[in-house]
Order: sequence, then C-alpha cells, then structure tokens
Amino acid sequence: MLRYAIIFFIIALVAAVFGFGGIAAGAAEIAKILFYIFVVIFLVTLLLGVVRR
Repeated sequence: MLRYAIIFFIIALVAAVFGFGGIAAGAAEIAKILFYIFVVIFLVTLLLGVVRR
C-alpha cells in the first residue's frame, strides 16, 4: 500500500511540474493531434472490418 502511495506521489509531482511549468499547453496540443490521428485510425480499421465481412 505504501508503494502505491509513493508511486502516486511521484506522478503528482511530475504533473505539477508540467502544470505549473507552462509545458501543459504544448502537451495539450500534442494530445489533441494524437486524439484525431487515433480517431482516424479507428475509423479506417472499423471500415476495413466491415468491408471484409
């Protein structure tokens, strides 16, 4: 249990550095781009699965 608490504490510290350091805006833009890329990949694989049946 203590191990999980330490892991979450380290994750919180990393998130704080990103949040208060101004890196969050850049990371959010990258996340948006990746989201749209994965949506396109999902739709393509979905269509390929339907066509192959």
